[in-house]
Amino acid sequence: MGVGRRGGRNPMYDLYIGNKNYSSWSLRPWVLMRELQIGFQEHLLPFGQESSWQGFRKISPSGKVPCLIDGETVVWESLAIVEYLAERHAAVWPAAGTARAWARSAAAEMHAGFGELRGRCSMTCGQRIRLHEFPAALGQDIARLNALWNDGLRRFGGPFLAGAAFTAVDAFYAPVAFRIQSYGLTLDIAAMAYVDRLLSTRAMREWYADALKETLRDPPHEEGTGGVGQVLEDLRAK
Repeated sequence: MGVGRRGGRNPMYDLYIGNKNYSSWSLRPWVLMRELQIGFQEHLLPFGQESSWQGFRKISPSGKVPCLIDGETVVWESLAIVEYLAERHAAVWPAAGTARAWARSAAAEMHAGFGELRGRCSMTCGQRIRLHEFPAALGQDIARLNALWNDGLRRFGGPFLAGAAFTAVDAFYAPVAFRIQSYGLTLDIAAMAYVDRLLSTRAMREWYADALKETLRDPPHEEGTGGVGQVLEDLRAK
């Protein structure tokens, strides 16, 4: 059963996203809505065809995805989309105040932080890459990630970061699970178990399967991943 709008029926939104192999920002609202069974129509706008920015500008004021459209309302940026959904669907954030405050803080930290992890290990679902180097800044991001995840799992009892249910904070760290898989990054036992848990959710398995089917390659993304490490395996469709 889907998670309906507060006081009303389950709506059908329009969600505009980029390539599933690359677009970590698109994954966040997509996986949240899929996991919570919030109805939406998916519109995939590929990177690298003519001018992505000009094409995206027809939908999103920023010229970027993701972008959510609800009737006459246009919401861009993943964090804004999640908060817009939270005003309409009770399950987006944890119900308990303490867990909700922690989850919002952790999601905001991911949205604004972990720059070395996001920059060096850009999302590429279908490749397996060995990094050429592992700088101290990346080690610091991994250590913080490990501590943060363990904190949430201990505080709220798991199996997800803020308790028993998948919420927005898990959606914000879903792209990290793909990065850990793609770049062979390691955390402690509890954190790696959480990675496996995210990857095994129905929504993540669906996204991953779609990403592997994509044949479009965006040169800037491909050059970026090839520049930071050795591509050991490419599982994407040829």
